[in-house]
Amino acid sequence: MTIFTRYIASIQIRLLMLCYGAFASIYLVIDILERVGKLTRSGGRPDQILLFFLWKLPEISIQIIPLAVLMATLLALGSLSRTSEITAMRCSGAGLLRITAPLLGIALVASLINLALSEIVVPSSFEKMRYIEEVQIKKKNPNTFFRQGAIWYRDHRDILNARMFDPDTATLRGITIWQVGENLQPIARIEATEGKLQGDSWQLSKAILYRYSSSGITQSTKKAGMKAEIKLSTTDLKTVGKLAENMGFVDLYNYCDNLQKGGYDPTRYLTLLHAKLAAPFSPIVMAFLAIPFSIRTGRSSGPAIGIGLSLVIGLAYFIVNAFLISFGQAGALPPLVSAWAANIIFCAIGIWLALTINR
Repeated sequence: MTIFTRYIASIQIRLLMLCYGAFASIYLVIDILERVGKLTRSGGRPDQILLFFLWKLPEISIQIIPLAVLMATLLALGSLSRTSEITAMRCSGAGLLRITAPLLGIALVASLINLALSEIVVPSSFEKMRYIEEVQIKKKNPNTFFRQGAIWYRDHRDILNARMFDPDTATLRGITIWQVGENLQPIARIEATEGKLQGDSWQLSKAILYRYSSSGITQSTKKAGMKAEIKLSTTDLKTVGKLAENMGFVDLYNYCDNLQKGGYDPTRYLTLLHAKLAAPFSPIVMAFLAIPFSIRTGRSSGPAIGIGLSLVIGLAYFIVNAFLISFGQAGALPPLVSAWAANIIFCAIGIWLALTINR
């Protein structure tokens, strides 16, 4: 690594750490002010609340790292422009690519860190955070689980298994309910294509009821509809849906594969699956956007301009990305296109602006 590269990289790393710390502090302060009162009123102890926010740090990190890279890049190049160091570098024969290569390299490392966090750390930390909030503090039903790509729930002697939950229509699909006696001996089994909550019970559609004895199945009855007295709320299931969004790539891939094999439409989760790979690379996209903007503003780019530009660019990116993801989940766009479109569009804009500067 040359002195030139080390110099620019050291400036970028210092600013990146500063921006990360600032964004993380602001995020935590706002979140604490918003949540701590509710958690305290729900019966949360100080140690539980502290653990909740500690386990939330990985999730916060993957959201603020792209903005930290964007702002650090704008501020780094802005400071070099104000001191005429960019001009001196270009006069000495250094092109824009050589000047910005350390910045792009650091952004790539940040993207890989984001990918590792979202795949390895966040799934387990989110599950712990959710358990502290929903079970330990709010004392909600701990019997709802999302394991191995399926929903499991136990209510006394009823055990429910469902393939998926559609939050838009509040519908469970691919339902199997086991009714067990003492020593977990099966008494009956209900299989239904879907179920919707009506009052305190679930209305099942296209159900088959199997009754068991010690010798095996003794009776099977088909029913167009029947009720299941299971105290499972849609609030618990929406929490399960959040768990699906925070699954790792491999687990979510297996879940989509199981849904497809079972004849269910996995479009919603396929979009999330592709977004698992696309979203972590937003820091490198932010760097591609920040470089031409900071070079164009030149010596007039102070810290205020850098902060303002980073907020505008970051907000524009996340709004466009959110719209495209929602279109993919609704089936208006292919999942692969909706997940990667924002990255491709903004990266192309950054490259075009950089090429314009060279000319």
